[in-house]
Amino acid sequence: PGRVATCQSCGLSVHHHLEERATKFTLFFIPLFTTSRSYRITRSNCGQMSTINSRQKNALTR
Repeated sequence: PGRVATCQSCGLSVHHHLEERATKFTLFFIPLFTTSRSYRITRSNCGQMSTINSRQKNALTR
């Protein structure tokens, strides 16, 4: 998921790819609950990455 927006580094209108990473607590290889989440945006043109918080992620997915 992601959307087309203006890149802050190169100034072009490009697709921004949203990536979510989660760390989970496991017991005998069975995931029980999520301990942390992080979100990252990658620009398709220049490859620049930046981290965002959950509030910014929710604004992007609307």
